[in-house]
Amino acid sequence: MSILILLLVVLIVVLGVADIRRNLITKPVFGIFKKILPPLSDTEREAMEAGDVWWDGDLFQGKPDWKKLHAIPKAELSVEEQAFMDNEVETLLKMLDDYKIVQEQRDLPPEVWQYIKDNGFFAMIIPKSYGGREFSAIANSTIVSRIATRSLTAAVTVMVPNSLGPGELLMHYGTQEQKDRWLPGLAAGKEVPCFALTGPEAGSDAGGIPDTGVICKGQFEGKEVLGIRLNWDKRYITLAPVATVLGLAFKLYDPENLLGEKTELGITCALIPTSHEGVQIGDRHFPMNMAFMNGTTYGKDVFIPLDWIIGGPDYAGRGWRMLVECLSAGRGISLPALATATGHLATRMTGAYSYVRQQFGMAIGKFEGVQESLGRIGAYTYSLEAMRVMTAGAIDLKLSPSVVTAIAKYHMTEMSRTLLNDAFDIHSGRAIQVGPKNYLAHGYMGMPVSITVEGANILTRNLMIFGQGATRCHPYVLQELEAAANPNAEEGLQQFDSLLMKHIGFALGNTFGALWQGLTLGRFNSSPVSGETAKYYKQLSRMSRALALSADFSMLMLGGDLKRKEMLSARLGDVLSHLYIASAVLKFYEDNGRQVADLPFVRYSIERNLFEIGKAFSGFFQNFPSRVVARLLKTLVFPFGIGYKMPADAVTQDISDALLKPGVIRDRLTHLCFIGEGDEDPTGLMESAFVAVHDAQPIMKKIYAAQKQGSLPRKIPMDQLITKALDINVVTADEAKQLVRMNELRFSSISVDSFKPGVLSDNAL
Repeated sequence: MSILILLLVVLIVVLGVADIRRNLITKPVFGIFKKILPPLSDTEREAMEAGDVWWDGDLFQGKPDWKKLHAIPKAELSVEEQAFMDNEVETLLKMLDDYKIVQEQRDLPPEVWQYIKDNGFFAMIIPKSYGGREFSAIANSTIVSRIATRSLTAAVTVMVPNSLGPGELLMHYGTQEQKDRWLPGLAAGKEVPCFALTGPEAGSDAGGIPDTGVICKGQFEGKEVLGIRLNWDKRYITLAPVATVLGLAFKLYDPENLLGEKTELGITCALIPTSHEGVQIGDRHFPMNMAFMNGTTYGKDVFIPLDWIIGGPDYAGRGWRMLVECLSAGRGISLPALATATGHLATRMTGAYSYVRQQFGMAIGKFEGVQESLGRIGAYTYSLEAMRVMTAGAIDLKLSPSVVTAIAKYHMTEMSRTLLNDAFDIHSGRAIQVGPKNYLAHGYMGMPVSITVEGANILTRNLMIFGQGATRCHPYVLQELEAAANPNAEEGLQQFDSLLMKHIGFALGNTFGALWQGLTLGRFNSSPVSGETAKYYKQLSRMSRALALSADFSMLMLGGDLKRKEMLSARLGDVLSHLYIASAVLKFYEDNGRQVADLPFVRYSIERNLFEIGKAFSGFFQNFPSRVVARLLKTLVFPFGIGYKMPADAVTQDISDALLKPGVIRDRLTHLCFIGEGDEDPTGLMESAFVAVHDAQPIMKKIYAAQKQGSLPRKIPMDQLITKALDINVVTADEAKQLVRMNELRFSSISVDSFKPGVLSDNAL
């Protein structure tokens, strides 16, 4: 006993006396820390420091405050924004014929271009003081989503000027003179912007762009001025073929030290009129058969004045930070909007088709194989809408949550890819015949575009989500890295000493917390609500604690090697991602009044998230380099094994059933889906057929009864069956007329397009 007391006293002295602790513990640990965590590059540091930590920080640190989540204001449209949706957006949708745009014209019609420019579709993010609409992020997202359910080409055309581009960069960083020069023209549609970042040698590694600018003196408007001589070669630039103003990213050099002592200034962004001498707009690309404008631009020895740098000369070399912060618009608004639009359209049309289309004498939506896919489509769409609203809402809080937007970009585009594949599987041959009747084909063609842009999905999952999250969201690691990089060694040691004690306390808390929650299966965790969803909050809190513990052990054991262990770190990123998705679903459910009809969608979504979290942890433990540590972590987190399972079949069937009949939940889930007027539009035709088949069910029951009694044959064409039923008075004349109309709509809606020989060759490229 006396030995234990002595040891305790020694421990208290070592930890409590700063000088002793610093020499015996902190200094050796500090040395090890510097070795295992190599210094960050300038671009890595800027990426880490850019943006804001938001709800992702709560999830990563192991103690999510669910009341804080619920207190976040619900993202909603203003009266002005809703009026724009109801008027200008609806007018635009009626002007669009997506088949002609993509397959025949390869462009938006001139009148559509003019309408978009004249009515402020390019001005949604520009302040009213410059003639813009100054809409919120949720309005931007909702407008793009709605348009995308009608035409992906039109949606991309609208979204690009309102995401990463000259407008976004000017508003955040532009000089007053630059704002006055460009923003009114951009708002009025007189200027069409594009932004050139990607080139043949630089895609995901934007920091490695070979395009250069050299500070020198040159002639501009008849005078010798200080400027930049540019050389660039860019590709994949959306709106480049029609742009009047070019945003350009390049590496800036100052070999003569005309600006200061630094020779390599770093990535810089400039704004250049495309009419400027030497600017070349090259050939047009044709990405996945989509008709939105995309192409190349290049220039050789193009001289521009120094004040064309966005933000002026003071922002020379600060372009990477600017780009990383502004990429949140594309990742958090635009691409999630496109993904959600895919869900709205696929859910509404696939549910209708599954009811209208019959095989073996019954609607295909009654077959369990179809129900499995249809249930997944509906559940994914619920998650997509929840993530869209929550992520755009974060941006409306004037935040730039870089980790959250990376999660949204990756998982939302992947979920939309999955549900679109499901929709194709259910539609079968109806989905693969391209023509005016096909409402899925162009979205399918355009899906790889969303997967690859704004940071390819492989990069986003394997490097960005956990790579940034581990450092940004951790309460101490970024500060510890800064202490390690402090050129004043003694000052750095003192900073590290204070952080180390806090970090040790944080780690111990997570260790014992994870063990307690593992032993109790999280049952004693608090929940902000009662009822069925309370158990989900408890499990998510448990997994949040497990993530905090596993991330700490990973950084401790692997150090700088962790970022090269991409498959390992990506699994922890998956845990963080599914915690975020589940959080969005629960908040969405609460914000919408805890609708009973939503419960199957919530159950499916959260149980899938927990299952994916368990799968990610399983892969993490299985592949962790130290088997001893892996077994320890697994025992702490899952002492009784990983018990999370995919949703029960009954839950999937409940979702499928909800999509097979008209109702409030179907309308709410697909409220952004464009439904054309009349039977000429494919979505309008499918919806009309869906309603007609439902309305005819009481009459069809009479026919089924007659077939069962043997007075009507079973397997004859519907038109003949209707005639026979009328002849023997099973149905009245009015009922027969209703059935004829239903059958016409049904047959037309499941039919596909065909073309006379030679017609398609007229539209060949």
